[in-house]
Amino acid sequence: MKVKIRRRQGGDDARAIHIAGDYIRLDALLKFAGVVQTGGEAKQYIQGGLASVNGEVCLMRGKKLRPGDVVTVRGQTLKVAAGEGMQEHDS
Repeated sequence: MKVKIRRRQGGDDARAIHIAGDYIRLDALLKFAGVVQTGGEAKQYIQGGLASVNGEVCLMRGKKLRPGDVVTVRGQTLKVAAGEGMQEHDS
């Protein structure tokens, strides 16, 4: 999965997380965005009720987030966006 993080323009403090696929799981988003260091830490935050998706507390680590979804955790706001300008590379 390819992920690109970009700070949005203007006064908005949300960071756009551009994903290459159709969705990204909540725990993976927190790791890729650097909000947490490990999957275990992501699990603790999510199951502890510290993450919200679109304004509602979410306790599901595997919650599928799609472009347009907004996640708030640890005072940070992350917005999932479609993979803008990303290139896929075959290995």
